[in-house]
Amino acid sequence: MSSPFGYVSPEQVMKDRADYARKGIARGRSVVVLTYIDGILFVAENPSSALHKISEIYDRIAFAAVGKYNEFENLRQAGVRYADLRGYAYDRADVTGRALANVYAQTLGTVFTQESKPYEVEIVIAEIGTDTSGDQIYRLTYDGSVGDEHGFVAMGGSAESAGTVLAEGHRDGLSLDDALALAVRALSQADNGERRTLVANQLEVAVLDRTRTARTFRRLVGPQLDAALGAEPDESPLESGGDKGDGPHATT
Repeated sequence: MSSPFGYVSPEQVMKDRADYARKGIARGRSVVVLTYIDGILFVAENPSSALHKISEIYDRIAFAAVGKYNEFENLRQAGVRYADLRGYAYDRADVTGRALANVYAQTLGTVFTQESKPYEVEIVIAEIGTDTSGDQIYRLTYDGSVGDEHGFVAMGGSAESAGTVLAEGHRDGLSLDDALALAVRALSQADNGERRTLVANQLEVAVLDRTRTARTFRRLVGPQLDAALGAEPDESPLESGGDKGDGPHATT
């Protein structure tokens, strides 16, 4: 029997959607997430001071993403609402990174299979424990697949080269300064083998810090970031304006 005119097999549809999503994500600037002795470090190449790729979700949980800004921002807001409602209805301890990752996986999987266009995003949900053994990092891709990462993860356009640098340099017990230096080195490594120079106003940096008793999420900005990068305080002001091309539909 001949195929109906215009018929496309389900396998081809899924392949086309996956290729579309991967191309969109590859255009985004990279993000790396890695553990250090006192928590989890997030570093993103992001020249915009207004459009964040790294954000707090709940007490000990943070979110990082690459891809279409408006799409991952919708996911972030939905995650905050889920966490707040679950913490209010039950207990704050019932809000976990694993549960949030499962919710995101269902959402991304549904969009990928049922909507006309998949989300062009890749996200990380990270949660710190009371010690390093309790730290959790979950990586979610455009189709809802979930990976339980150990120690570090890289996403975005230069994820392969950044991941290689992290694999070579990451170890247990890194200090914050050493972890930040490793993350910047990973982001500076281009896929063609060349190395770029990144300064503070090109980076968005945050940590989940287990030494803090209240809010564990904090951003490293201004002189604090300059000092960690070994720069003079006035050399690379983080408060400078963002990329004029960024907007709600930008790929970051």
